Amino acid sequence: MAVVFDMGGVVVKLGSLPDILAGAGLSNDEIWERWILSDAVRRFESGLCDVDAFADDLIAEFGVTLEPAELIARFTRFPQGLYPGAAELVAAVNKQATTGVLSNTNELHWTAQQDHKQISAMFERTYLSYDLGLVKPDAAIYEYVADDLAVARDRILFIDDNQVNVAGAVEIGMQGALAKGPVEAAEALRSHGFDV
Repeated sequence: MAVVFDMGGVVVKLGSLPDILAGAGLSNDEIWERWILSDAVRRFESGLCDVDAFADDLIAEFGVTLEPAELIARFTRFPQGLYPGAAELVAAVNKQATTGVLSNTNELHWTAQQDHKQISAMFERTYLSYDLGLVKPDAAIYEYVADDLAVARDRILFIDDNQVNVAGAVEIGMQGALAKGPVEAAEALRSHGFDV
């Protein structure tokens, strides 16, 4: 059995996308829906452009009213460190299954975020979109994870805070659970037979 956690929104607290996308005139739910499928975000989190090009693309795509430097500064602060209890939850799962983290992320967020070293050490496997050149919810990233884990797909539980990403995992045969934060993740794990 393997459990693969999303990083942002499940084990790492995130800031406000509406704060980053000032002037876009969208609700939080609308922003998240567009963010996941955004061309600018997908390019950046696939490692296909640098942060300056990303800022320019994001401003154009979302109609952001911030200057690029301010947008980058706000974006850099988006990951806000581990949720309380997240490290303990993953440690409990590590005793029962192989663990991994699968995140749509970028080099800026991965290397500059609070708790970077602790987050990296928490999981047996690390799957980062910018490293792989693949992003959720595309099937290819889940296929890569399943192949790397060498575990039957129906024995892999993927936990994410966005339903579209959970659905992507389920479509290739994984088990999926929607959870925001470690409390909901623990509930999902218990419902799948884990002692946490």
